[in-house]
Amino acid sequence: MTIYLNVTPDMERQLKKAARQMGLDPDTYIMRLLQQNLQTRAAPMRLSPIESELVRQINASLSTIEWERYRILLAKRDAETLNAAEQAELIALSDQIENANVRRMQAVAELARVRKTTVPALVATLGLSPAHV
Repeated sequence: MTIYLNVTPDMERQLKKAARQMGLDPDTYIMRLLQQNLQTRAAPMRLSPIESELVRQINASLSTIEWERYRILLAKRDAETLNAAEQAELIALSDQIENANVRRMQAVAELARVRKTTVPALVATLGLSPAHV
């Protein structure tokens, strides 16, 4: 099968230079790059037991029911219709969320340490973003 690629002149120069440095013709160099990339993508990521546990902690969250209750209580608070029992429940859920987020961030920091990277780099790699209530 033949595939033609349109690359910018700058990309072409970079590919030719890199191929020369490896002692390869550009076609062979590009084929090796593609093979390496495809093999990397095809191989499932293997996590050590500690990494697996840290990822589990990072992904831990309130249940769907708890999040829904939290949203309902927030709406009632915003509408100023929250009674004392509901306010106590909202505070307890807020504390639970804060504590869970602290544990999650500690797990992110520990996983970054284990992988010898920075927290921002790990956050980007894992595609982490804040949950929106």
